[in-house]
Amino acid sequence: MNRLLSRVLEPFPRGDRAGTTLLVLTALMVGYGTIMVGSASDAQSALNGGTSFALAIRDVIYLGIGVVVFWLVARLRLRWLINLAPMLLGIGLSLLVAVELVGITVNGGKRWLPTPFIQIQPSEFFKLFVVLYTVWVVQHHHRRIGNWQHLALWMSPLVAGIGLILLEHDVGTDTVVVAIALVVLFVAGLPRPIINAILLLGVPVVGVYAMLEPYSVRRLMSFIHPNANLATSGYQLLQSRIGLGAGGLTGLGLDHSREKWGLLPNPHTDFIFTIIGEELGLVGTLSVIALFVGFLMVATRIARQCTNEVYRLVVVGIATWIVLEAAINIASVVGFWAVTGIPLPFFSYGGTALITELAAVGLLYNIAHDRSRSAHLVIGASEPSFFNVAVPARASRADYAHRRTLRAPRS
Repeated sequence: MNRLLSRVLEPFPRGDRAGTTLLVLTALMVGYGTIMVGSASDAQSALNGGTSFALAIRDVIYLGIGVVVFWLVARLRLRWLINLAPMLLGIGLSLLVAVELVGITVNGGKRWLPTPFIQIQPSEFFKLFVVLYTVWVVQHHHRRIGNWQHLALWMSPLVAGIGLILLEHDVGTDTVVVAIALVVLFVAGLPRPIINAILLLGVPVVGVYAMLEPYSVRRLMSFIHPNANLATSGYQLLQSRIGLGAGGLTGLGLDHSREKWGLLPNPHTDFIFTIIGEELGLVGTLSVIALFVGFLMVATRIARQCTNEVYRLVVVGIATWIVLEAAINIASVVGFWAVTGIPLPFFSYGGTALITELAAVGLLYNIAHDRSRSAHLVIGASEPSFFNVAVPARASRADYAHRRTLRAPRS
């Protein structure tokens, strides 16, 4: 048993300054979020007939599980974890299929699986699995996926997952998943014509979805004309703006929100940023934004100092996921973007999301202490295309020098 653990786990890493800063920022965000979940959820707990701290206690339990997961992931051997990426994605797809078969519906969305302990949301796990799988594809098939046919072949499991999440009416999560994969592939050197083609391909997909789900589209587009349907699709945004405006500069005081008493739906989940603004004012909301900016800066530093290109792509994927979700959530609650159900990472109430986010932080912390090196990865089209149509890849100076050496006449 000890021999098996030694193959999988390493001693908990210490000593890197970027990793330590990451831990401090994460602790601040999680602590801040736990306090605000307790404040934002007490009214909801009371309205549901429970104690005022029922949801807050659950959030603390989820946090405890997340800390254990963070500690384990921070000790994992990274090479072993990347090699497991296809299996992890397969598990994620199986869980998404299980949601369609035996999942439960909450607030009109069928996204959760019941377990004896907690309700899990597989689409949250899927985000992390997408990061690992996309990096695995780049690592093992970077010489092939410069051809769009090979790219489509190896990304087909990811496309299947996107389709299953779309069946859950979760457009926000699909947006994040697509962004994670595209950013990782772009940083790895995927030719721009292929990226542009993928983006253009998304237009008819959105059109078909709009025809099949007109209500969801009206909800997504309500931020353009929020005053047109104040009693229906625009109600949540209206109450969010009222709460943010009532907070002023310093807020009404912790636990003094009025919106959480049945006026604003989901105050402790998707709209917790509104409660922060109402209770702690502009000072509170700016502090949240500052923490995410700091998270992005630390992740960028970890990526720059990383000597392993495979792990650097993992950092890029995780940073894209966390920062993009934060940007979408904040923009939606202030009316700059559509309300898509994206939570605020580390702050919103949600067990699966918090555990997965802390697992991602464990990966970043692990990579911050890694000093291994990898071969140079360049996405290319050296393999023949199925239809003999290849897209030229971006090559490095070393590649060009190597080619000139091969072509030079022998003396």
